[in-house]
Amino acid sequence: MIVKRKKLSLWERLYLPAVIGGFKVTLRHFFRKKVTMQYPEERWVVPEGYRGAPYLVKDQDGNTKCVSCQLCEFVCPPKAIKIIPPGPEGQVADRPNAEKMPREFEINMIRCIFCGFCQEVCPEEAIFLMKDYSLTGSTRQELIYDMKKLLALGGVHQDKIKKWEHKAEEARAQGMKP
Repeated sequence: MIVKRKKLSLWERLYLPAVIGGFKVTLRHFFRKKVTMQYPEERWVVPEGYRGAPYLVKDQDGNTKCVSCQLCEFVCPPKAIKIIPPGPEGQVADRPNAEKMPREFEINMIRCIFCGFCQEVCPEEAIFLMKDYSLTGSTRQELIYDMKKLLALGGVHQDKIKKWEHKAEEARAQGMKP
């Protein structure tokens, strides 16, 4: 099938209207405010309610808040969290009265969908979503964060209620060993 095309006029063959139209667009953008961000020096201001990467936090005494309940692992939709609880011999907790601490805790940031379920379900408030939006790594292994890295990135969370201190005081009052 052959399609007949109409012949272009001299004005259309010169491409002058297209060049003039492009020049108008260029001039219009030339005098506008620049929107390019110089990334490492300038950073976005993240909006309220932004859900960033999940990290583990320590309490104000520098102790790990996670007690290896594994609720965050069970509720995680993409199964990005992996917790290995202490074995039958137990693991020495870094704070008094803590039942147990995870032997291993890791989050695969490649799989994480930043849904926030882990933060919502954590009874100890040991995991928080930070205002991070720039997670980079040159290999897949670099984006699997272990417990040490998660605690370093999460920092310290100031608790208004010191749950474990109250439990120690209650145990002492009942004559039990804290």
